[in-house]
Amino acid sequence: MNDAPSGLDPVTLAVLKGRLEQIADEMDATLYRSAFNPIIAEAHDACHGLYDAASGDTLVQGKSGLPVFVGAMAFAVRAAMATAQRRGGWRDGDVWLFNDPYEGGTHANDFKLVRPLFHRGRLVCHLASAAHWHDVGGAVPGNYNPTATECWQEAVQIPPVRIVREGVLDEDVLDILKANTRLPDSLRGDLAGQLAALELGARRATELLDEQGVDTVLAVLAQLRTRAQRLMREHVAALPDGHWRFDDQLDNDGVEDRPLAIALDLSVQGDRLTLDFSRSSPACAGPVNISRATAVAACYVALKHLFPDVPANAGVLDAVDIVIPPGLVISASRPRPVGGYTETILRMIDVVFGAAAQADPSRATGHAYGTINALSVAGHRSDAARLGQRWVMFSFFGGGHGGHPDGDGLNHGNAPISMATIPPLEILEAAYPVRFTQWSLREGSGGDGTHRGGLGAVYEIELLEQSAEAFLFGERARSAPKGVAGGGNGALNRFSWREDGQWKLPPMGSKITGIRLKRGDRLRLETPGGGGWGPPEGRDAKARARDAALGHAPAPATPSTPSTPSTPSTPSTRSTPAGDAR
Repeated sequence: MNDAPSGLDPVTLAVLKGRLEQIADEMDATLYRSAFNPIIAEAHDACHGLYDAASGDTLVQGKSGLPVFVGAMAFAVRAAMATAQRRGGWRDGDVWLFNDPYEGGTHANDFKLVRPLFHRGRLVCHLASAAHWHDVGGAVPGNYNPTATECWQEAVQIPPVRIVREGVLDEDVLDILKANTRLPDSLRGDLAGQLAALELGARRATELLDEQGVDTVLAVLAQLRTRAQRLMREHVAALPDGHWRFDDQLDNDGVEDRPLAIALDLSVQGDRLTLDFSRSSPACAGPVNISRATAVAACYVALKHLFPDVPANAGVLDAVDIVIPPGLVISASRPRPVGGYTETILRMIDVVFGAAAQADPSRATGHAYGTINALSVAGHRSDAARLGQRWVMFSFFGGGHGGHPDGDGLNHGNAPISMATIPPLEILEAAYPVRFTQWSLREGSGGDGTHRGGLGAVYEIELLEQSAEAFLFGERARSAPKGVAGGGNGALNRFSWREDGQWKLPPMGSKITGIRLKRGDRLRLETPGGGGWGPPEGRDAKARARDAALGHAPAPATPSTPSTPSTPSTPSTRSTPAGDAR
């Protein structure tokens, strides 16, 4: 990048920073308003950003998209750059598309689109969009297949291809995509939304470049990265020098019922931070593996939680050494399945929080609930107007966040990997033949502590169609969200379903495929609360009384291996929570 022009002052820097962020924010909003898929339109499982023309590094991200996408998208942009170079280079108006999770991070549902931005013939940067498509083939509707043992059992695999050639949509590529989904109309709508977001981003960026000049804008981007790096080094230097370790685990990989370690050695030496995950488990048979790109993105998100004032760009990682040897569950390569990446990156964030709590309790946060509980319910319509039409309800669900030095954890929040929202039950009920018979806070699920962990939730879903099949990909049924600085653990995750009048539990605890449902059968999720912060004896007596009055009493001490859970209750009335539970 060019050195800053002599006229670049702090006011100009702040104004142009806002203008650049607004471009990414407008791209986010354009997709959310145009996508067909509720996971994008309502839950905001997507993101947009600007990336460096030469390196692919993150320059600017939108504020409402998924931060983990922003970190992973740097790898995606580099993958598109490498393919474009082999095919004759970038051309103005091209858009490259792919879902390769090993090159671009995350999993195959997340389609990445990369568009080069030229200004007067000069390549200035790349615009990129990532979004979770509803269904892209594979053995399980919605693609969260907990029993997959290779990537092809999860979803169709698309390498970087030109979906738009100099402004013209390639209908041949589109036909291949539509042939590999159960929901072609949804796929077409989501793709159109992403292309529209990139088009708007290109227009807004061109307006800015026309107004300010390329050199000024590039100088602003360079300074923002330098400031992020400098501020990150200052935060690290404020920590005591030393070495801390923290270990956690995944329940299992969905294929073999044994725990998998996610282990971190955190070291501080002056203004340099090292995150060493070498002690983590080897790559496994089932789909909780992640690629190295995804693992690095998870570190980015964790550090942004710990140091929220650091500008969101590649400078965050310039002061950090990340050690992830090949062949681990967090550095898997093709064809290891990676569909459940969300569960593993949540555990990576947990261990960063756990190790950081030892280094500096004032920055520590208890672990959040630690699973998105990816639930798919699918079937065919039986009413005359839509007879035989395929439907797939895929959604994720919330839980409690960890207590922190300033207060109790959030009740019923979304996962800390994102700014996404939990899809409203009204939207899900309107789109699919289901009814929520319960949607409420889960009493007694937050970890005890000076500041209590937030409460998880209870969701109960009744099938209204004649038949359907359900699949769950979750975690935290065997190992509870941890408290920090002396705080207690949150409650364990629990999933059950009622079939032929009897409640049943999954043998793997948190993962199951092929649940056969008939009209009136129910699914029930009781999600974990967050871990507590600080010793329980430090909690104020008035806070204890308020907890008791509201039904927010903390979770009892949680064993590392739970006993068989009791039969779930069968509420007869529909209930919804108040306040921050929705």
